[in-house]
Amino acid sequence: MADTPTDSLNPWLELRRLTPARIALGRTGTSMPTQAQLDFQFAHAQARDAVHLPFDHPGLSAQLTERGRESLLLHSAAVDRHSYLQRPDLGRKLNEASAQQLRDHAQAFPGGIDVAVVVADGLSALAVHRHTLPFLARMEEHTAAEGWSLSPVILVEQGRVAVADEIGELLGARMVVMLIGERPGLSSPDSLGLYFTYAPKVGLTDAYRNCISNVRLEGLSYGMAAHRLAYLMREACRRQLSGVNLKDEAQVQTLDVGAPSENFLLKGE
Repeated sequence: MADTPTDSLNPWLELRRLTPARIALGRTGTSMPTQAQLDFQFAHAQARDAVHLPFDHPGLSAQLTERGRESLLLHSAAVDRHSYLQRPDLGRKLNEASAQQLRDHAQAFPGGIDVAVVVADGLSALAVHRHTLPFLARMEEHTAAEGWSLSPVILVEQGRVAVADEIGELLGARMVVMLIGERPGLSSPDSLGLYFTYAPKVGLTDAYRNCISNVRLEGLSYGMAAHRLAYLMREACRRQLSGVNLKDEAQVQTLDVGAPSENFLLKGE
C-alpha cells in the first residue's frame, strides 16, 4: 500500500501556501523547528532595520529631478531619530527653519494649489525608497486627467502624518496627500501608507483623514492605490470633506469577470 502524501494529512500546509502569516510551522518536541525560529528572528531584524534606516532624501530628490519633478527638503521638530521615536508630537510639526522656508516658497503660489504632495520617512524609510516614485507616476496620471495643480514634492525628514496638515495650510493647498513609511510588520518591512486630507490645517485629528494602507508589491498595487486615492480626491472636492464622513466606494475591476464591483465592505447595505 502506497504511503499517503503528508500534505493530504495536514490541511494547514495547503493554507500556508496562501498567506505569509506564520501558520503550520510544525514543532520539534514542545518547541518551534529551528528553521521557523531563524525565519522569525530574521523578519524581526528586518523590521528593526527598517525603523532605523536613514532617509535617503538626496537619492530620492535626484530621482525626482530626473523625472522632471521639483522637490523641497524640510525637517520636523524632532532633531534626530531618537527624539522622533520618543516624542511623536515633535514629528507632527515642522521646525521653525523649515516652516519659514515653506512660507517663503509659498509665495510662488499666490493663488494656492490644488494638491500638496508630501513624502516622509515615517517608521520605514525603506518603504519610501522603494515605492514613492512608481506610486507618484500612477497618481500623477489621475491628477493630470483632473487638471489639478501639484506642489513640488515636499520631503520631510523625521516626519509623522500630521505634519502634512501644517504643510498644506502653509502652501494654501486645497488637498494634501502624504506618502509615509508604515510601522514594519514581521512580513512587511516596506509597507507604504497614503493619507489624504481635504482643507488641511493644523490641529486636525485622524478623523479628518482617509488612509490607504499596505501599498507595496506584495500588498495593494500602485495602480489600485492611485485609483482609490483619485476617487477620494474627486469626492472630497465634490462634498468638501474628508475623513470618516468620506467612504471609499470606488469601483474596481475584478480579475474573474472583468467588470466593476462595489466595495465588498458595503455589500448588502
